[in-house]
Amino acid sequence: MKFIYYNLILLLITLTSCSNASQSNDPIPEHETFKIQSRQVGEERLINVWTPENYKTGTDSLPVMYMADGGVKEDFPHIANTLAKLIKENKIKPIILVGIENTERRRDLTGFTEVAKDKEIAPVVGGSEKFRAFIKEELFPEIKKRYRTTSEKSIIGESASGLFVMETFFLTPELFDNYIAFDPSLWWNNHYLVRTAKEHLAKFPSTDKRVWFAGSNAEDIAPFTKELANLLKAENRTNIKWRFSDEPKEKHTTIFRATKEKAIIWTLNQTK
Repeated sequence: MKFIYYNLILLLITLTSCSNASQSNDPIPEHETFKIQSRQVGEERLINVWTPENYKTGTDSLPVMYMADGGVKEDFPHIANTLAKLIKENKIKPIILVGIENTERRRDLTGFTEVAKDKEIAPVVGGSEKFRAFIKEELFPEIKKRYRTTSEKSIIGESASGLFVMETFFLTPELFDNYIAFDPSLWWNNHYLVRTAKEHLAKFPSTDKRVWFAGSNAEDIAPFTKELANLLKAENRTNIKWRFSDEPKEKHTTIFRATKEKAIIWTLNQTK
Protein backbone atom coordinates (compact mmCIF):
# COMPACT_ATOMS: atom_id res chain seq x y z
CA MET A 1 0.00 0.00 0.00
CA LYS A 2 2.82 2.41 0.86
CA PHE A 3 4.51 1.60 -2.47
CA ILE A 4 1.31 2.43 -4.40
CA TYR A 5 0.85 5.66 -2.46
CA TYR A 6 4.48 6.69 -3.12
CA ASN A 7 4.12 6.07 -6.83
CA LEU A 8 0.88 8.01 -7.03
CA ILE A 9 2.57 10.97 -5.36
CA LEU A 10 5.44 10.69 -7.84
CA LEU A 11 3.01 10.77 -10.77
CA LEU A 12 1.27 13.83 -9.34
CA ILE A 13 4.60 15.63 -8.95
CA THR A 14 5.75 14.94 -12.50
CA LEU A 15 2.41 15.98 -13.99
CA THR A 16 2.08 19.22 -12.02
CA SER A 17 5.62 20.44 -11.56
CA CYS A 18 6.20 22.20 -14.85
CA SER A 19 4.32 25.43 -14.24
CA ASN A 20 5.41 25.68 -10.63
CA ALA A 21 9.02 24.60 -11.02
CA SER A 22 9.87 26.66 -14.07
CA GLN A 23 8.39 29.83 -12.62
CA SER A 24 11.01 32.20 -11.28
CA ASN A 25 9.27 35.56 -11.10
CA ASP A 26 9.77 36.08 -14.81
CA PRO A 27 8.86 39.58 -15.95
CA ILE A 28 5.67 39.54 -17.99
CA PRO A 29 6.48 40.78 -21.50
CA GLU A 30 4.20 42.99 -23.55
CA HIS A 31 1.67 40.76 -25.25
CA GLU A 32 -1.89 40.50 -26.51
CA THR A 33 -4.67 38.39 -25.04
CA PHE A 34 -7.92 37.15 -26.51
CA LYS A 35 -10.53 34.50 -25.75
CA ILE A 36 -11.99 31.69 -27.82
CA GLN A 37 -15.26 29.97 -27.02
CA SER A 38 -14.25 26.45 -27.97
CA ARG A 39 -16.73 23.88 -29.25
CA GLN A 40 -14.09 21.16 -29.06
CA VAL A 41 -13.35 21.44 -25.34
CA GLY A 42 -16.67 22.99 -24.42
CA GLU A 43 -15.39 26.08 -22.65
CA GLU A 44 -13.84 29.50 -23.09
CA ARG A 45 -10.05 29.47 -23.49
CA LEU A 46 -7.64 32.33 -22.87
CA ILE A 47 -4.87 32.83 -25.43
CA ASN A 48 -1.71 34.92 -24.91
CA VAL A 49 0.31 36.02 -27.94
CA TRP A 50 3.80 37.50 -27.90
CA THR A 51 5.25 39.07 -31.03
CA PRO A 52 8.90 40.05 -31.43
CA GLU A 53 10.19 43.59 -31.55
CA ASN A 54 9.40 45.40 -34.82
CA TYR A 55 6.57 43.01 -35.72
CA LYS A 56 3.98 45.79 -35.52
CA THR A 57 6.03 48.13 -37.70
CA GLY A 58 7.12 45.46 -40.18
CA THR A 59 5.41 43.51 -42.93
CA ASP A 60 7.10 40.10 -42.69
CA SER A 61 5.10 36.97 -41.99
CA LEU A 62 6.58 34.87 -39.17
CA PRO A 63 6.51 31.23 -38.05
CA VAL A 64 4.57 30.43 -34.87
CA MET A 65 5.45 28.49 -31.73
CA TYR A 66 2.55 27.10 -29.68
CA MET A 67 2.59 26.04 -26.07
CA ALA A 68 0.23 24.68 -23.45
CA ASP A 69 1.05 25.96 -19.94
CA GLY A 70 0.75 29.30 -21.71
CA GLY A 71 -0.75 31.50 -19.01
CA VAL A 72 1.01 34.59 -17.65
CA LYS A 73 1.28 32.77 -14.32
CA GLU A 74 2.57 29.68 -16.09
CA ASP A 75 5.42 29.34 -18.61
CA PHE A 76 4.39 31.97 -21.16
CA PRO A 77 6.63 34.77 -19.76
CA HIS A 78 9.52 32.34 -19.37
CA ILE A 79 9.47 31.23 -23.00
CA ALA A 80 8.58 34.65 -24.47
CA ASN A 81 11.56 36.23 -22.71
CA THR A 82 13.82 33.42 -23.89
CA LEU A 83 12.72 33.87 -27.50
CA ALA A 84 13.24 37.64 -27.25
CA LYS A 85 16.78 37.09 -25.96
CA LEU A 86 17.68 34.58 -28.66
CA ILE A 87 16.27 36.80 -31.40
CA LYS A 88 18.19 39.81 -30.09
CA GLU A 89 21.39 37.74 -30.06
CA ASN A 90 20.69 36.62 -33.67
CA LYS A 91 20.64 32.98 -32.56
CA ILE A 92 17.18 32.39 -34.03
CA LYS A 93 14.99 34.23 -36.52
CA PRO A 94 11.92 36.15 -35.30
CA ILE A 95 8.98 33.98 -34.30
CA ILE A 96 5.53 34.48 -32.73
CA LEU A 97 4.64 32.71 -29.47
CA VAL A 98 1.09 31.56 -28.76
CA GLY A 99 0.35 30.45 -25.20
CA ILE A 100 -2.77 28.53 -24.21
CA GLU A 101 -3.69 29.11 -20.58
CA ASN A 102 -4.68 25.99 -18.67
CA THR A 103 -8.11 25.25 -17.26
CA GLU A 104 -7.97 21.49 -16.51
CA ARG A 105 -4.34 20.75 -17.33
CA ARG A 106 -4.27 17.01 -16.63
CA ARG A 107 -7.42 16.50 -18.68
CA ASP A 108 -6.15 18.33 -21.76
CA LEU A 109 -2.58 17.06 -21.82
CA THR A 110 -3.12 13.33 -21.27
CA GLY A 111 -4.34 10.74 -23.71
CA PHE A 112 -6.40 7.69 -22.89
CA THR A 113 -5.09 5.27 -20.30
CA GLU A 114 -5.90 1.74 -19.24
CA VAL A 115 -3.87 2.07 -16.03
CA ALA A 116 -6.05 2.56 -12.96
CA LYS A 117 -3.30 4.43 -11.10
CA ASP A 118 -3.07 6.99 -13.92
CA LYS A 119 -6.78 7.74 -13.61
CA GLU A 120 -6.37 8.72 -9.96
CA ILE A 121 -4.43 11.91 -10.70
CA ALA A 122 -7.48 13.99 -11.65
CA PRO A 123 -11.28 13.80 -11.87
CA VAL A 124 -10.99 13.77 -15.68
CA VAL A 125 -8.05 12.62 -17.82
CA GLY A 126 -7.64 11.57 -21.43
CA GLY A 127 -8.76 14.77 -23.15
CA SER A 128 -5.75 15.32 -25.41
CA GLU A 129 -7.61 14.41 -28.61
CA LYS A 130 -10.20 17.13 -28.05
CA PHE A 131 -7.51 19.60 -27.00
CA ARG A 132 -5.60 18.85 -30.20
CA ALA A 133 -8.79 19.37 -32.22
CA PHE A 134 -9.24 22.73 -30.51
CA ILE A 135 -5.73 23.77 -31.56
CA LYS A 136 -6.12 22.57 -35.14
CA GLU A 137 -9.69 23.56 -35.93
CA GLU A 138 -10.19 26.66 -33.79
CA LEU A 139 -6.89 28.16 -32.65
CA PHE A 140 -4.88 27.81 -35.88
CA PRO A 141 -7.48 29.67 -37.99
CA GLU A 142 -7.82 32.42 -35.38
CA ILE A 143 -4.06 33.02 -35.25
CA LYS A 144 -3.86 33.04 -39.04
CA LYS A 145 -6.65 35.62 -39.15
CA ARG A 146 -5.16 37.90 -36.50
CA TYR A 147 -1.43 37.74 -37.33
CA ARG A 148 0.95 37.60 -40.30
CA THR A 149 2.15 34.02 -40.21
CA THR A 150 4.00 31.54 -42.38
CA SER A 151 2.97 27.91 -42.57
CA GLU A 152 5.77 26.79 -40.20
CA LYS A 153 4.50 25.75 -36.77
CA SER A 154 6.33 24.55 -33.65
CA ILE A 155 5.12 23.23 -30.31
CA ILE A 156 7.00 23.24 -27.00
CA GLY A 157 6.23 21.71 -23.62
CA GLU A 158 7.55 20.08 -20.46
CA SER A 159 6.35 17.19 -18.28
CA ALA A 160 2.66 16.60 -19.08
CA SER A 161 2.92 19.23 -21.81
CA GLY A 162 5.93 17.31 -23.09
CA LEU A 163 3.79 14.18 -23.14
CA PHE A 164 1.24 16.08 -25.25
CA VAL A 165 4.03 17.23 -27.59
CA MET A 166 5.29 13.68 -28.11
CA GLU A 167 1.79 12.23 -28.43
CA THR A 168 1.02 14.80 -31.12
CA PHE A 169 4.30 13.94 -32.89
CA PHE A 170 3.38 10.26 -33.09
CA LEU A 171 -0.40 10.42 -33.55
CA THR A 172 -0.85 13.53 -35.74
CA PRO A 173 2.64 14.46 -36.99
CA GLU A 174 1.24 16.67 -39.75
CA LEU A 175 0.01 19.20 -37.18
CA PHE A 176 3.44 20.79 -36.54
CA ASP A 177 6.81 21.00 -38.23
CA ASN A 178 8.87 21.18 -35.03
CA TYR A 179 8.41 19.39 -31.70
CA ILE A 180 10.24 20.25 -28.45
CA ALA A 181 9.64 18.22 -25.28
CA PHE A 182 11.42 18.51 -21.92
CA ASP A 183 11.11 15.48 -19.64
CA PRO A 184 7.92 14.24 -21.31
CA SER A 185 5.79 12.05 -19.05
CA LEU A 186 6.26 9.00 -21.26
CA TRP A 187 5.33 6.65 -18.41
CA TRP A 188 1.67 7.50 -19.06
CA ASN A 189 -0.54 4.51 -19.91
CA ASN A 190 2.24 2.02 -19.26
CA HIS A 191 4.60 3.96 -21.58
CA TYR A 192 2.16 3.58 -24.47
CA LEU A 193 3.89 6.02 -26.82
CA VAL A 194 7.22 4.25 -26.56
CA ARG A 195 5.63 0.81 -26.85
CA THR A 196 3.80 1.80 -30.04
CA ALA A 197 6.43 4.11 -31.54
CA LYS A 198 7.47 1.66 -34.29
CA GLU A 199 3.86 1.19 -35.29
CA HIS A 200 3.31 4.95 -35.61
CA LEU A 201 6.60 5.53 -37.41
CA ALA A 202 5.60 2.92 -39.98
CA LYS A 203 2.68 5.20 -40.92
CA PHE A 204 4.65 8.44 -40.61
CA PRO A 205 4.26 11.00 -43.43
CA SER A 206 7.15 11.64 -45.79
CA THR A 207 7.33 15.35 -44.95
CA ASP A 208 10.27 16.64 -42.92
CA LYS A 209 9.80 16.86 -39.15
CA ARG A 210 12.12 17.99 -36.37
CA VAL A 211 11.93 16.73 -32.81
CA TRP A 212 14.10 17.61 -29.81
CA PHE A 213 13.55 15.99 -26.43
CA ALA A 214 15.42 15.86 -23.14
CA GLY A 215 15.41 13.54 -20.17
CA SER A 216 16.40 14.35 -16.59
CA ASN A 217 17.36 11.91 -13.83
CA ALA A 218 13.67 11.35 -12.94
CA GLU A 219 13.32 7.61 -12.35
CA ASP A 220 9.88 7.41 -13.95
CA ILE A 221 10.97 9.27 -17.11
CA ALA A 222 14.66 8.64 -17.86
CA PRO A 223 14.32 4.99 -18.97
CA PHE A 224 11.66 5.87 -21.52
CA THR A 225 13.36 8.92 -23.04
CA LYS A 226 16.48 6.79 -23.51
CA GLU A 227 14.47 3.94 -24.98
CA LEU A 228 12.80 6.32 -27.41
CA ALA A 229 16.16 7.73 -28.49
CA ASN A 230 17.47 4.23 -29.18
CA LEU A 231 14.36 3.44 -31.18
CA LEU A 232 14.63 6.57 -33.33
CA LYS A 233 18.28 5.77 -33.96
CA ALA A 234 17.44 2.24 -35.06
CA GLU A 235 14.57 3.37 -37.29
CA ASN A 236 16.79 6.02 -38.92
CA ARG A 237 14.01 7.85 -40.75
CA THR A 238 15.66 10.34 -43.12
CA ASN A 239 12.78 12.81 -42.93
CA ILE A 240 12.90 12.99 -39.12
CA LYS A 241 15.68 15.18 -37.78
CA TRP A 242 15.90 14.47 -34.07
CA ARG A 243 18.07 15.18 -31.08
CA PHE A 244 17.95 13.61 -27.64
CA SER A 245 19.57 15.52 -24.79
CA ASP A 246 20.36 13.14 -21.94
CA GLU A 247 20.63 15.27 -18.79
CA PRO A 248 21.37 12.98 -15.80
CA LYS A 249 22.59 15.91 -13.70
CA GLU A 250 19.27 17.71 -14.04
CA LYS A 251 16.13 17.13 -12.00
CA HIS A 252 12.59 17.18 -13.32
CA THR A 253 12.24 20.62 -11.75
CA THR A 254 15.37 22.09 -13.38
CA ILE A 255 15.61 20.59 -16.86
CA PHE A 256 13.35 23.12 -18.61
CA ARG A 257 15.48 26.14 -17.78
CA ALA A 258 18.74 24.24 -18.08
CA THR A 259 18.16 23.14 -21.67
CA LYS A 260 15.63 25.57 -23.15
CA GLU A 261 18.05 27.68 -25.19
CA LYS A 262 19.92 24.84 -26.86
CA ALA A 263 16.61 23.13 -27.59
CA ILE A 264 15.13 26.15 -29.33
CA ILE A 265 18.33 27.05 -31.18
CA TRP A 266 18.87 23.54 -32.54
CA THR A 267 15.24 23.05 -33.55
CA LEU A 268 14.58 26.38 -35.23
CA ASN A 269 17.91 26.50 -37.06
CA GLN A 270 17.47 23.19 -38.84
CA THR A 271 16.98 23.45 -42.58
CA LYS A 272 14.14 21.68 -44.31
